[in-house]
Amino acid sequence: MSPLITPESLAAEQVTLLDVRWRLGGPPGIEAYREGHIPGAVFCDLEKDLAAPPGVGGRHPLPSAGDFQAAMRRLGVSAGRPVVVYDEADSTAAARAWWMLRYFGHPDVRVLDGGLHAWVRAGLPITKDVPDLAGTAATASDSNAGAAGAAGAAGAAGAAGAAGAAGDFMAVPGGMPVLDADQAAELVETGVLLDARAAERYRGEVEPVDPVAGHIPGAVSAPTGQNVEPGGRFHTREFLSERFNTIGAVPGVSVGAYCGSGVTAAHEVLALEIAGISAALYPGSWSNWITDPTRPVATG
Repeated sequence: MSPLITPESLAAEQVTLLDVRWRLGGPPGIEAYREGHIPGAVFCDLEKDLAAPPGVGGRHPLPSAGDFQAAMRRLGVSAGRPVVVYDEADSTAAARAWWMLRYFGHPDVRVLDGGLHAWVRAGLPITKDVPDLAGTAATASDSNAGAAGAAGAAGAAGAAGAAGAAGDFMAVPGGMPVLDADQAAELVETGVLLDARAAERYRGEVEPVDPVAGHIPGAVSAPTGQNVEPGGRFHTREFLSERFNTIGAVPGVSVGAYCGSGVTAAHEVLALEIAGISAALYPGSWSNWITDPTRPVATG
């Protein structure tokens, strides 16, 4: 089954729907959620629900299984109900939620291709109503926004599905392959390690977030921005397969991905899966790599 879902297909399904809008440096995604979201969606906070506090593990280290399980249950996630995650457009933040749920054992998680922008372009409604865990909605002063009318919004809310009661998801780690720093260093010798950051950060020309610029020696630059079309939807399977094949990521070769803190690298893993290539994620990524001054740094 494809890890992606179209707006039209989502509107016809009953799922748990998570809004994972987030931008590095802000503003907080909850503000955008309150301005309007897909009917039935609940807000998932990347910083609080999909990461542990920053530290030696990096800026967005993996949370414990217990903490992640509690967060997902609070958001209404259950193992027996499909989950769809989305963000504003390019699926960068949504891919982190997709990867986390897969890693902790959820069997049916998909990403809304093109995010909220694609939903709106499809003529589907948004709302300010916030589902509660009893399956009802707390109505905002302006319950529906966008071009569609109130009747259309009600229909989409029923199709997409609200969070409903608190979930019963049990988090069991190990559902997706991961790398630590030593394994990432080994992979450049035995396979292909992809750096998902922008090319100028890979080269060490700029570093807007972390205190050290550059990349893991031997890693290959593969910016996630090239995984999607200008509107935010993923390129086709054939396009992505050719893209990754040309830089050495082919079926049968061990492939890993990292970025600054493990967020955009999840987007790379998702794009690789669309292309039919399995890949491991280095969750700590560059922000973890540079915590040890003995680890080498490359530029250029």
